[in-house]
Amino acid sequence: MFMNSSKNNTDSYNIEINEWVDSLDEFIDDLGEQRTVELMKTLRNHALRRGVKLVGEALNTPYINTINVKHQPQYPGDTEIETKIENINRWNAMCVVLQAYDSGKGLGGHIATYASAATMYEVGYNHFFKKKSADYGGDLVSFQPHAAPGVYARAVLEGRLTIQDLKNFRRELKPEGGLPSYPHPRRMPWFWEIPSASMGLIGVSAIYQARFKKYLENRGLKDKNGGKVWVFVGDGEMDEPETLGTLNIAVREQLDNLVLIVNCNLQRLDGPVRGNGKIIQELERSFLGAGWNVTKVIWGSEWDSLLERDHNGILVDRMNQALDGDYQMYSVLSGEKVRAHWTKDNPELEDLMKSLTDEEIRTIKRGGHDVKKVYAAFDKAARPNGKPSVILMKTIKGYGMGKAGEGKNTTHQKKNMSEVERIETATRLGIPLSEADAAKAQFYVPEEDSAEIQYLKSRRQTLGGSLPERTENVKPIELLSKDIFAEFDKGSGKRELSTTMAMVRIISVLLKNKKIGKYIVPIIPDEARTFGLDGLFRYAGIYQPKGQLYEPVDADTLAYYRESTDGQILQEGICEAGAIASFMAAGTAYSLHGLPMIPFYIFYSIFGFQRVGDMIWACGDMMCKGFLLGGTSGRTTLNGEGVQHQDGHSHVLSSVVPNLKSYDPAFAYELAVIVKDGIERMYHHMEKIFYYITITNENILMPPRPKKVKDVDILRGVYKFEESKSKSNKRVHLLGSGAIITQTIAAKRMLEALDINVDMWSVTSYQELERDAVATEREQLLDPKSKRQSIIEEVFGKEKGVFVSVSDYMKSIGLSISRWMPADYAVLGTDGFGVSESRETLRDHFEISPKYIVLAALNLMVKKGELKMSVLTKFMKDKQISNDKINPATY
Repeated sequence: MFMNSSKNNTDSYNIEINEWVDSLDEFIDDLGEQRTVELMKTLRNHALRRGVKLVGEALNTPYINTINVKHQPQYPGDTEIETKIENINRWNAMCVVLQAYDSGKGLGGHIATYASAATMYEVGYNHFFKKKSADYGGDLVSFQPHAAPGVYARAVLEGRLTIQDLKNFRRELKPEGGLPSYPHPRRMPWFWEIPSASMGLIGVSAIYQARFKKYLENRGLKDKNGGKVWVFVGDGEMDEPETLGTLNIAVREQLDNLVLIVNCNLQRLDGPVRGNGKIIQELERSFLGAGWNVTKVIWGSEWDSLLERDHNGILVDRMNQALDGDYQMYSVLSGEKVRAHWTKDNPELEDLMKSLTDEEIRTIKRGGHDVKKVYAAFDKAARPNGKPSVILMKTIKGYGMGKAGEGKNTTHQKKNMSEVERIETATRLGIPLSEADAAKAQFYVPEEDSAEIQYLKSRRQTLGGSLPERTENVKPIELLSKDIFAEFDKGSGKRELSTTMAMVRIISVLLKNKKIGKYIVPIIPDEARTFGLDGLFRYAGIYQPKGQLYEPVDADTLAYYRESTDGQILQEGICEAGAIASFMAAGTAYSLHGLPMIPFYIFYSIFGFQRVGDMIWACGDMMCKGFLLGGTSGRTTLNGEGVQHQDGHSHVLSSVVPNLKSYDPAFAYELAVIVKDGIERMYHHMEKIFYYITITNENILMPPRPKKVKDVDILRGVYKFEESKSKSNKRVHLLGSGAIITQTIAAKRMLEALDINVDMWSVTSYQELERDAVATEREQLLDPKSKRQSIIEEVFGKEKGVFVSVSDYMKSIGLSISRWMPADYAVLGTDGFGVSESRETLRDHFEISPKYIVLAALNLMVKKGELKMSVLTKFMKDKQISNDKINPATY
């Protein structure tokens, strides 16, 4: 019976509490763990109904291991020999960085991260990480970037890399080759599968890789034969919003193929992650709140007997009270000082700790360095349970480095150790080297027939082979039929349409293609209706692993919101990071899954590179393929939206990614040619490139394709769209692109009214032109006898007249080719912030409307002596162009 609320006698209260605890113990013993869980849920729900506030308490468990020692599985490996292998690998990983430092080349490197994570990796390598086989889907393992030296060192023990490779760490341009600093597939395309070097991005990338595996399985493109995504991240990088911001989708989509291991060494680059708090408890709340399976691995096996004797919970209370700053301090103090601080003013705790010597207290392990605790956590996470799993693994940064760096705030930057420290470390790790060799940080590799090498290779053979390993077992697709997009060559007749509408039609054609339709992956961040893609809902369906459990409100319409287990469209909601992660997963399926998946990711162009440029760079590193489509592009074409929406610089940002090809097509037939060629280059010729194409929402009458215009003219970046038939000596060349081609057409009519000939040029890609020109100059530099001409010189070299370039992007786009253009060349663009206005007014404001295009041409002609100043001043007066107009670049 509950005590009367008026009773305040402490002794009576404690007796009552103990009786309830005893009753609970009997319940556990009699009915077992599952019934106890049900009881606790029932009691909790009842208390909540009575108004008792328990929410905050429910999202944290005590600061102890989640898996009780009673439920801990038996460790299947040989701990003695595995410890030897781990120590050898620790030593060699240290030596990778130390030898790089000793070279005097300032190469850098990191010792402490792998030192803290080595036990986790070794347990994974020996017992969990499985390679793809005929009957298993294969595991994808993403390593912490700063742990790369340890991964390289283990690859030497497996016979995949050589000692010379390790000596050439961060020396990639050595004649015999070298190793990159971090996991970079572009630099080791046979080894690294996924990049992880940009802090915070690997979490979201891995979540969507796991999700894409499920997508392929539910669409019948991949067998449902397993395959985990194991992701190792640091506790410090969990502060990156991209990681925690995408936790919910992993639960919604039941990604039980995902295991996230957070290496909680309590330190980031400069100091503690949460000195005044507890990062493990904080992360537990976040993950439990999102619905993940959470396993905490905090204490090593030496703590088990102490916790067993902790009948009154004083030890657990102390574990809960101590801050991360305290725990970090304990890693550098003597055992005597740790004991004094730990048991201060608590005689009962002091008595409990007497069973340990000071030395045992100093060296007592954290859970992440105990193979039995790590194995138990991995074993639990590896079992399918309908939810993603996270393991919060407590470690010490620099573990094994001793006084040279263990647990210190400076350990992340530790790249060197004194000779004494090196010798002490080698001795402590049991590395059989002479003091002289240890002082030089010489590598140690046991003989091939040694017990260590034989055991290590045997374990990997049992698990299918070595990891990581990147392969490209994908068959090239057939060339597309020549007439697949023939309809676009005819123009749109009397019907106006935008390049966005043309792209939707192109995607529709591809989806219905019997040969490659199943490989098309439309990706949309909650803007399908903006881009006119809602028409695809009914045909292709929106991917939803649970199907559609409700009747959509628009079920009676033609383009209703249809969700399906085998849906083809990835509708990502308002999450650009998630959408680009899906693009990366789809665009790398050719290597990870042997499938030529072709993603089309359409987004507001200003929210692409500007927001997720770092992940797009990672796409380049991972040799991703596919099409990034910048919708509603152009500073003045997306009218009315203003500063945050109007894009005039995405082509500037896209130009920095070396293997990304950028196009700004004006007409539907140009778009069709670019897409067809892109698919064939990426998926038939197997080029490691991807595309950025801007498409607009301005409707125009799409012209038919001029008969003389070949595919190569469109693809290389520029072609003459229309040539003047007049024989006048006065000639202007107007270079237009994207939606602004209509402004050059209007300007052409105004110039012809002044008896000036006009040739019209469509520039589909300034970037392609610039890259070709730069490559030509390089060839001429290295080979002075080279006769190669750039495309720009070839096309414009013999043309007479003046040249005006105009686009809906910053002037730097047109100026990027100015060095190779004829001297009389002017550039107009949209420098400055966007403005909420009508399209016509915006183009006047940014000085790219027809009258400003004509003004630029007349200015050049006056300077060249081909036109009188009076003609220019009259034009300015007639068109009300003032020289004190607001400067759009600074407005």
